[in-house]
Amino acid sequence: MATAVVSQLVKRPPFWGASVTPADAHEMGATQCPVLSSTGVSYCRVLESELRMSMKKTQKYARGIKGRSGHLSFASQTACFSSSAVAAVTENSTSTSKDQVLKELSKIIDPDFGADIVSCGFVKDLEIDESSGQVSFVLELTTPACPVKDMFLQQSKDRVGSLPWVEDVHVILSSQPARPLTAENVPRGLQRVSNIVAVSSCKGGVGKSTCAVNLAYSLAGMGARVGIFDADIYGPSLPTMVSPEIRVLQMDAETKGIIPTEYLGVKLVSFGFAGQGSAIMRGPMVSGVINQLLTTSDWGELDYLIIDMPPGTGDIQLTLCQVVPLTAAVIVTTPQKLAFIDVAKGIRMFSKLNVPCIAVVENMCYFDADGKRYYPFGKGSGPEVVQQFGIPHLFELPIRPELSAAGDTGSPEVVVDPQGEVATTFSNIGVCVVQQCAKLRQQVSTAVSYDPALKAIRVKVPGSDEEFYLHPATVRRNDRSAQSIDEWTGEQRLRYQDIPDDIEPESIQPMGNYAVAINWPGGFSQIAPYEQLQSLERLVDVPEECFEEDGLPAESEAGIDEARLVEPTNHELTSQDKQTDSSNAASIMQHARALQGSGSTNC
Repeated sequence: MATAVVSQLVKRPPFWGASVTPADAHEMGATQCPVLSSTGVSYCRVLESELRMSMKKTQKYARGIKGRSGHLSFASQTACFSSSAVAAVTENSTSTSKDQVLKELSKIIDPDFGADIVSCGFVKDLEIDESSGQVSFVLELTTPACPVKDMFLQQSKDRVGSLPWVEDVHVILSSQPARPLTAENVPRGLQRVSNIVAVSSCKGGVGKSTCAVNLAYSLAGMGARVGIFDADIYGPSLPTMVSPEIRVLQMDAETKGIIPTEYLGVKLVSFGFAGQGSAIMRGPMVSGVINQLLTTSDWGELDYLIIDMPPGTGDIQLTLCQVVPLTAAVIVTTPQKLAFIDVAKGIRMFSKLNVPCIAVVENMCYFDADGKRYYPFGKGSGPEVVQQFGIPHLFELPIRPELSAAGDTGSPEVVVDPQGEVATTFSNIGVCVVQQCAKLRQQVSTAVSYDPALKAIRVKVPGSDEEFYLHPATVRRNDRSAQSIDEWTGEQRLRYQDIPDDIEPESIQPMGNYAVAINWPGGFSQIAPYEQLQSLERLVDVPEECFEEDGLPAESEAGIDEARLVEPTNHELTSQDKQTDSSNAASIMQHARALQGSGSTNC
């Protein structure tokens, strides 16, 4: 009886397409058959990989004849497999299928980050039903206005659909929830705003407000949640350029927050909507009004808040840059040399405040007539800004009566003529803003991190290709706050020995584009600017081959390889700290030895 059953299994494989002989099964091994053991057969084994392959072929065959046979039963042929074995194979099969899907999706590269969408963390909620060939997942992009979202969608379907067992691919596009660039000290009204972009010219009359409004509505047309803040108190432009039904700002009775008005889905705040018209007041009062309008408005969830900056580089501009975490700035200029001089001042201001300028818009460049292109104001201002300050993107806008008329009538040009030349240019500017802001956020979020395995702080400053490691104790000992240094005398309050060598940060959060907030044990929060981190002593990856048998560096008998320590460029020590500097260097050298296990192979 047992022999007959075994022979039957050999002649009729347990699943469609399988071919496993008893000899192969005994030699290669897999799952014992408890059913046949009661009939006298001690071991009836089937190779797990063969079983998995057979199950896949069976499922594909079953789908192919679905509707004709109506029902397939393999009960009599699968009795030799325990339920746990089949469950294990099914689980491994699903895991393998998941790996196959992720492998295909990892071939899709994000052009902005230069990494695949799996590594970027875009693929969420992956579900696989291999029995029916159904695959579904969510692509969670950094912004709903992602300019390559359609490409991601199509490539995802094509890549996953190319797998032989996949019958249908369902992809849902979504975006990450809005969150501020700075982790702490964000005003309440801005806590759900992802990116704040300043549109600035530092000169009046160049079309800055026109660019700000049309850029905002271009981003909104791409699917983003957008708001506009008109920061010009003396001559607000927003009430003229848009036509909201409610033209007066309201206040929430409970929260005492300002409720922005809206036009075509874009949230709007301007002093011109406060029922006061333009203001006549001194600088400090203006800064207070700007601060109140911007930070107490309930902006809600926004992907982009466009700030229409007023002309100049005075109190208002500095207040805006210091109160809110600006993600980036777009510079507007005209071809005249005088415009370039003023714009250069603004770019330098943003540079000092660590706000990156991502694009230059040269307005009123040219007009076309009689088949020719004319430049009535000359050429050169925009390209000169790009060349001198290294801003990578330049956009030119023509002289168009329609563009000016659209602003005067309260309907932006990109809304009036969404397929026109001007709308196309602003769409390109919008794509640039989306891409550059995403890059900046990615760089800032990964600029400084703590590696618990190496017990070191990794630093890669945005805009720099250099990457280095710092000893946590060194970073903590170089705190420059009032708790560590007397603001009046400059005396060092924090002593070297006050900080243990094995201290580790509890968390590291970005603080805009210029610093990180490091939370240490004991509740102390340290603000560490990138500039300061770059000036500290660094840990160096020293391969094991560079050490003698006694564990000391081959190049240094004293145990300190000074050639491998990068000296700080702006590191001040008190006399007491100087006495312990050698032990600090020894601690760094010890860390360097620990780093040698991280993969370096060259001395």
